[in-house]
Amino acid sequence: MTGKAITRALLVALYMAAGLLHISRPLPFLTITPGWVPFPEAVIFWTGMAEIVGAGALAQTFSGVLRRWGGIGLALYAVCVFPANIHHFALDMTKPDHGLGLAYHLPRMVMQPVLVWLALWCSGAIDWWQARRNAAGA
Repeated sequence: MTGKAITRALLVALYMAAGLLHISRPLPFLTITPGWVPFPEAVIFWTGMAEIVGAGALAQTFSGVLRRWGGIGLALYAVCVFPANIHHFALDMTKPDHGLGLAYHLPRMVMQPVLVWLALWCSGAIDWWQARRNAAGA
């Protein structure tokens, strides 16, 4: 199994689990949703659906185009939910016990752009460094 395939399997598991949690247990997600988000219950439900659909598109093996669009969708999703992650970080830091604390939030902040890149890479949506390496070796 290649690094891309392993990464893809891990992202599929991560996003599928997160999507199912968004739908089956929305309360924790609602508590960290910024107040400016309209219709938060619907947003949480549809973000869960987006994760499930993206994971399904990433998991399937019959269409490279669908897999790439799944990766693009999950990357866009990770960008769009970043404000909620920042909001959650700020909420926790204002609590006397700091909620989940820096040990949780700092890696989460750093990993968000990595998740964007991983979704694009393992889906085959980007391969600029591979194309450059192949061109240099040709």
